[in-house]
Amino acid sequence: MNKVILMGRLTRDPEIRYTQGDASMVVARYTLAVNRYRKVGGEQQADFVSCVVFRKGAEFAEKYLHQGVKILVSGQIRTGSYVNKDGQKVYTTEIVVTEQEFAEKKAVSPNVAAADEGFMNIQADIDGEGLPFQ
Repeated sequence: MNKVILMGRLTRDPEIRYTQGDASMVVARYTLAVNRYRKVGGEQQADFVSCVVFRKGAEFAEKYLHQGVKILVSGQIRTGSYVNKDGQKVYTTEIVVTEQEFAEKKAVSPNVAAADEGFMNIQADIDGEGLPFQ
């Protein structure tokens, strides 16, 4: 079985490309900074994992993901190799993402504080503008 689940933050905005040909599709590539389980010398260490996602998942990445967003991905590890322009063999490892989702709540505005039970506490000093009730 080849399955991996990772949680981390995007190190930059996804790189989006479109394949050529009759069956054209969108491809997104991004790098996740994934914290290691243990700290070394009191400092958090991270691995930088290359991820690739295709079709609808790539469209989602293009529209909603950006640098700093914390996401959870699952997929398969894919390894490969190629010969670079200097004639040296380079080995690659990346995650082919099959599922991706947000791993933290969207930030709330400064006038609204999140409560523990899923409700939002609205501060008394706001004027009520934009609220669905008065």
